[in-house]
Amino acid sequence: MFTVKLSGPLRAVRSISFGPCVSHLSALSRCSVDQRSGAGAPGVHSRTASLLSARRLAVTGGRRAFVVSAAAVVNMAPPGVQPYLRLMRMDKPIGTWLLYLPCAWSIGLAAAPGCLPPLDMLTLFGAGAVLMRGAGCTINDMWDRDFDRKVSRTASRPIAAGDVSQLQALVFLGGQLSLGLGVLLCLNYYSIALGAASLSLVLLYPLMKRVTYWPQLFLGLAFNWGALLGWSAVAGSCDWSVCLPLYFSGVMWTLIYDTIYAHQDKEDDVKIGVKSTALMFREQTKPWLTGFAAAMVAGLGVAGVNAQQTLPYYLTLACVAAHLGHQIYALDTQRPEACWNTFVSNRNLGLLLFLGIVTGNLWKERREALLQDEELQTS
Repeated sequence: MFTVKLSGPLRAVRSISFGPCVSHLSALSRCSVDQRSGAGAPGVHSRTASLLSARRLAVTGGRRAFVVSAAAVVNMAPPGVQPYLRLMRMDKPIGTWLLYLPCAWSIGLAAAPGCLPPLDMLTLFGAGAVLMRGAGCTINDMWDRDFDRKVSRTASRPIAAGDVSQLQALVFLGGQLSLGLGVLLCLNYYSIALGAASLSLVLLYPLMKRVTYWPQLFLGLAFNWGALLGWSAVAGSCDWSVCLPLYFSGVMWTLIYDTIYAHQDKEDDVKIGVKSTALMFREQTKPWLTGFAAAMVAGLGVAGVNAQQTLPYYLTLACVAAHLGHQIYALDTQRPEACWNTFVSNRNLGLLLFLGIVTGNLWKERREALLQDEELQTS
């Protein structure tokens, strides 16, 4: 049976602006479907339950606003469409956030001093993140259909449950990749070639859990390609002194959150012979995560220096380090629900860093103005 769990306060949308929009999206993505019991197949919810979960009221300042969760929207879709939406994990948007945020970081760092990141690029990469995350999930489920049937948390996935056949999934994958290619073709030639180079990582990642205890590393290499692509899409090419440390930091970040995520399934993984960093690190998980966190923060520091970032960025970086430290300190690897909540909290970490990049870039204009005033006074 599926149950809808709501955590965190629901917030109303007050106005159309950057800050409130982030708060609203953040509130929406906190509503998730708990599928860990594994009983039943997708699409068995009653329409009444879907409507109730979709129309939760948030009261803010005496005004009411409707808040709709991603899972509820999927449940309200036509029955024939629901399995495909679940196949691309539209009911669980956290993965899309984690794919999109390194792109947003890179776009923000590449923006002109004193300017906001280009909205058209943020939007384009947002669409690309939805499509490519969906394609990656489809590939993963096609490879893992036999494994998924043996794990309670994944047994209800559309291919494992028989709601989508291998042929249907292949055709659907072709459609997703075609749309993703359409998004990529909107970029400059350098970025098109760079984006195409990541496809091999997307295709090979699902195999890595069969051959190495480091599948999370390969996921990081694929998931953070946007740290290179975002900059090139804005600037026309990569500044490797910024992009490489940013990419490295993203890979370290993925090793952190996906190791935490993998602790949910470690008992099932042992039974079916799947490998992960969670199984390799075991009781030493926290020391390993601490090392990854230190490397991530160091890489972000190097990227900030080379991008000529300013004080707000470094203050935010300190908050990011504190967030990571709290994650690791409070982590209970023996409780799957705690692992899931910690994993999901990384969306907030990524949004926090993006805010620091944007404010740090806006601060550049003020700093340059002060430097010009000082030069005039001394001349």
